[in-house]
Amino acid sequence: QVQLVESGGGLVQAGGSLRLSCAASGRTFSGYAIAWYRQAPGKERELVTNITSTGGSTNYADSVKGRFTISRDNAKNTVYLQMNSLKPEDTAMYYCNAALTIGTFRWDYWGQGTQVTVSS
Repeated sequence: QVQLVESGGGLVQAGGSLRLSCAASGRTFSGYAIAWYRQAPGKERELVTNITSTGGSTNYADSVKGRFTISRDNAKNTVYLQMNSLKPEDTAMYYCNAALTIGTFRWDYWGQGTQVTVSS
C-alpha cells in the first residue's frame, strides 16, 4: 500500500515557477514508477511526465518539454515536479500516480491532487 500526498500548488503569474512535491508513505516506494497527471475543467486527465523507479528515465508530454522537470529522491520518498515558464494553459489539478507492474499484475495509487492556477 502506498499513500501519496501532493503539495506545492498555488496561483502564479504566467512566466512564473512552481515546484510540486509528491510525498509517499510505504517502504516500497523506490520500486514504483511515478507519474504526474493533470486535469483541467471540462477536459480529460492527461499524462504530464513520468519517471522510472530508479530515476534513470523520464518522459514528458510535448506541451511541457523544456519547461517541466521531474525528479525523485527515494531516500525521502518524494517526487518533485519543477515547473518553469508557466502558461495559463498549465492551469489544472495536478495528480501524482505511483504504479508497479509485476508480470500481469499492476498496482496503481493516486494522490488527492494539488491545484495549479496560472494567470495571464
